[in-house]
Amino acid sequence: MDSSPPTISFKDALMFWLKLGFISFGGPAGQIALMHQELVEKRRWISEKRFLHALNYCMVLPGPEAQQLATYMGWLMHKTWGGVVAGTLFVLPSLLILIGLSWIYIGFGHTALVAGLFYGIKPAVTAIVLQAVYRIGSRTLKHPLLWTVAAASFIAIFAGNVPFPLIIIAAAVIGYFGQRLTPSAFNGGASHGQPKASSGPAVIDDDSPTPEHARFTWARFITVIICGLGLWAIPMVAFTLSLGWDHTLTQMGWFFTKAALLTFGGAYAVLPYVYQGAVEFFGWLSPTQMIDGLALGETTPGPLIIVVAYVGFIGGYLKQLFGPDALFLAGVAGATVVTWFTFLPSFLFILGGGPFIESTHNNLKLSAPLTAITAAVVGVILNLALFFAYHVWWPNGLQASVEWASAAMTIGACVALIRFKRDVVHVIVISGLLGLLLRTVL
Repeated sequence: MDSSPPTISFKDALMFWLKLGFISFGGPAGQIALMHQELVEKRRWISEKRFLHALNYCMVLPGPEAQQLATYMGWLMHKTWGGVVAGTLFVLPSLLILIGLSWIYIGFGHTALVAGLFYGIKPAVTAIVLQAVYRIGSRTLKHPLLWTVAAASFIAIFAGNVPFPLIIIAAAVIGYFGQRLTPSAFNGGASHGQPKASSGPAVIDDDSPTPEHARFTWARFITVIICGLGLWAIPMVAFTLSLGWDHTLTQMGWFFTKAALLTFGGAYAVLPYVYQGAVEFFGWLSPTQMIDGLALGETTPGPLIIVVAYVGFIGGYLKQLFGPDALFLAGVAGATVVTWFTFLPSFLFILGGGPFIESTHNNLKLSAPLTAITAAVVGVILNLALFFAYHVWWPNGLQASVEWASAAMTIGACVALIRFKRDVVHVIVISGLLGLLLRTVL
């Protein structure tokens, strides 16, 4: 009896990626675990070793690692179009959902019902960011030097208002030179804890020959880079020539291109940079709207960094890009442009770099500069958490009294997330209902 697994049809893969786009809650760890369960354990489309090999590559890239891993798996199974379809469907459902939620928020955000829900959701969002500090910090800060890097990054952004890119560059330099003096400080690494037991033979197994399309050639690499640069340059040039360099859509394209290349450490790491630009520099939305947007992003499937689509929608809507009679269209344009420029680099990293990674078949480890960057990210995210706490606990400024109900809900959400490991969506829903109840009673 032939026990070899069946081949992978493009239709089956397409249906799986579409399904994944609608059910991929739980952040990158949950999304990666879901892909592992489906692709490695249940469907046996790819072996454990090949899956982890791809994951290690995605972990050292800037950008959403779960979306990049989906792109990698789709590309490995069905060439370029397979990667494009997998990566797009991982993002598209959440983009459409978030556009709808953003429209409802901007139109009905001041009603008693929505205001009550967000009164409870905002403390939960603060707790979620604090949980990110705890989760990343406990995984990364294994040496006093890394603690020092984290503390220095916090002081730099909190007290010195140092731009996020400079903090990342400084951390990378510290890591590069620090590994020569104290190599033991950089031996740790992130782990997603996938099981190591074999799940049986797979379609793409440990000893399966590398598919022809996955073999590295300079011609293929250069073609991908040229196509990618073209896909980036065409809209940027069109916006610049037709609208001007200072137009909102042009600046969104340029700003989120930079953001896409700085997202080491995940979405929480780049959010402070997005806040500095979108709120403080460009004024596309207010601090309160930024907090509310993170709450909406947490309740949708897909990568958390998709919250940038909300930033684009609100910015386009409030700036009235196409006049006061086309506000929804302006919001959709902003969300679409932001999403395009945020995720385009991820496709290039996989389609261009994937063949080189397939030629090595050695586990990639986080280098010392990336370890130092992750440590710095802990301090940056702590600053973001304090920023959220300030606006949630003292909504009327420090001269006013503390919003004790909000503080209590933040602490309760922290306990639920960190101590009892409750699901993020469940905590947000319960907090929202509690906030609605308190606003009704009070």
